[in-house]
Amino acid sequence: MSDTVWYEVDVADLAVDEVTALVVGGRAVCLVRTERGIGALDNRCPHQGGPLGEGTIEDGWLICPWHGYEYDPITGDPPDEGYDDAATPYAVEERDGGVFVELPTIVEQPSLMDQMVDVMTDWGVDTVFGMVGHSNLGLAEAFRKAEVDGRLRYFGIRHEGAAAFAASAYGKLTGRPAACFSIAGPGATNLLTGLWDAKVDRSPTLALTGQVNTQVLGPGAFQEIPLSEAFAAVAGWSQTVLTPTNATELMALAIKHTIVDRSVAHLIFPDEVQELEGLAEPPPRPMAGRVANPTIEPPRDEVARAVDLLAGAERPVIIAGNGARQYRTDVIALAEHLDAPLITTFKAKGLVGDDHPLATGTLGRSGTRVAAAAMGRSDTLLVLGASFAVHTGISEKKRTIQVDFDRAALGKFHPVDVAVWGDIRSTVAALRDALPATDRPEMRATLAHRWELWRREKERRAELFDAKGRMHPARLFGVLDGLVPNDAVLAVDVGNNTYAFGHYFESRGEQDVLMSGYLGSIGFALPAALGAWAAVGDHRKVISISGDGGLGQYMAEFTTAVKYEMPITHIVLNNDELAKISREQVSALRPVWQTDLVNPDFAAYAELCGGRGFRVDDPDDLESVLSEALAVTGGPALVEVTTSPRWM
Repeated sequence: MSDTVWYEVDVADLAVDEVTALVVGGRAVCLVRTERGIGALDNRCPHQGGPLGEGTIEDGWLICPWHGYEYDPITGDPPDEGYDDAATPYAVEERDGGVFVELPTIVEQPSLMDQMVDVMTDWGVDTVFGMVGHSNLGLAEAFRKAEVDGRLRYFGIRHEGAAAFAASAYGKLTGRPAACFSIAGPGATNLLTGLWDAKVDRSPTLALTGQVNTQVLGPGAFQEIPLSEAFAAVAGWSQTVLTPTNATELMALAIKHTIVDRSVAHLIFPDEVQELEGLAEPPPRPMAGRVANPTIEPPRDEVARAVDLLAGAERPVIIAGNGARQYRTDVIALAEHLDAPLITTFKAKGLVGDDHPLATGTLGRSGTRVAAAAMGRSDTLLVLGASFAVHTGISEKKRTIQVDFDRAALGKFHPVDVAVWGDIRSTVAALRDALPATDRPEMRATLAHRWELWRREKERRAELFDAKGRMHPARLFGVLDGLVPNDAVLAVDVGNNTYAFGHYFESRGEQDVLMSGYLGSIGFALPAALGAWAAVGDHRKVISISGDGGLGQYMAEFTTAVKYEMPITHIVLNNDELAKISREQVSALRPVWQTDLVNPDFAAYAELCGGRGFRVDDPDDLESVLSEALAVTGGPALVEVTTSPRWM
């Protein structure tokens, strides 16, 4: 096999003293037409890698656009009195009416980045959200190859913060990690808010960041940030990849930490490391044998004590938190076995449909009167995978059994009567086996009556309008909950719109609700919808809901949904105000200040982005417009609904 190959290049439109760059035979070549003929040079300037194909011709010399280094456009030699760097020339021949360039044969072999991505996909991480840039090109090329092979999906976002939120939402929905990807410096720091969301909500997330060349790390290079320090507080595990020796093991360890700790792991890739060749015989890094079965059988003594409390309870109530979401079938079966009301925290909304006869809705500031009354009149609480956050307001005055896989979460804020360390499924099964089935018809009748009263109140509020004629959010959510499919995924934001969603939207079937729980970050909803769609595709309807303030944070990601033809539906409650902050200012006896917003026509914006846009001012139009928007396929739809800022 020849060591070189001749490639025909199209330079018909190249004028004298004009410079261009073409990808030829898998490499970038700088081509120049001169009075002496056509020159072909390696596109990489030997000084600092500048793109010679973006240079110019001055006095017969090719000028590098970065630092002004000069080269002969035919031979690549520098001037006699100049620097001694020389560009690499390639032979050029004009024959048979065409122009041909002779290039060295490329011997294809996996790079180190290829081998690391192999480990990543072998461990099941097949989804990446990110932005390609100058300090992550080597890893990006490995992603591109894996995508061509069908082993990976890459979603190019408009802001790295959205990439981290999307990856966090993917982990919350599936329990499996996705990756977010950025350049060094500001690209990496843009990830931090979304990564904090993943950390505090226990979502497995892999962060992959470029970094400047290690040789210039320290003195203060362009976009240099000590990333290991910047990520130290948010990443449960963080390492810099330096040599091929253990690089693939670092990838395996990073993913293991995301899975086992349900947290953030971080790998840093300096520029020069991304260009290294892979190992001739990379050691296998299989997942099998590296991650233990997560089942934790609860201690028998604690189970026995829990059984005694529940057996003696007259009005037991089950409170299910987000930690119980993936065990919804088991939790509902236990509630039916005990005939006990089932309350969820706001983060676990949707774990049980509100149309279930034992459901009470959510508890706390974003909850229902039905849930509050059920807890208030109970005598024993069985709390599954919930954290006793202030927002939820689980009573400390009730006899309480708490179950969690995390020992640190048990009795974290105050003592409980029985603390059971175990996974939810195993513990719920043990309790169900040990307790007799119970029938509480009076409790069910009382629960149904409370729902009737609450639904009447919701209907009353749905007819309210403010002084400007804007509808109460209860009207929107009262219509929406009758249209959303029973298996939909709903990503919600923060603010009055989310409080209203918690109060007035009634879940059905096996819907999943995603939110920025403990971080409470505005802007979460739309990027989270991107992550949710990446997880479920067109198999489940994905809906995101925000206020006008939240949508303003990541509006450009609507174009990401257009690019990848994601049929998500985004609903924005437009009240021209950061209404939750206005309420807080009033509650603090302060004047309302700087909470008003100047908004675009969101529906028109959606159309300009290439999606579908709808606007609703009249509540009588809600059902028809929402139905049309939810039925849009082949891309996203946005529904702008004018609502009052004065009510939740």
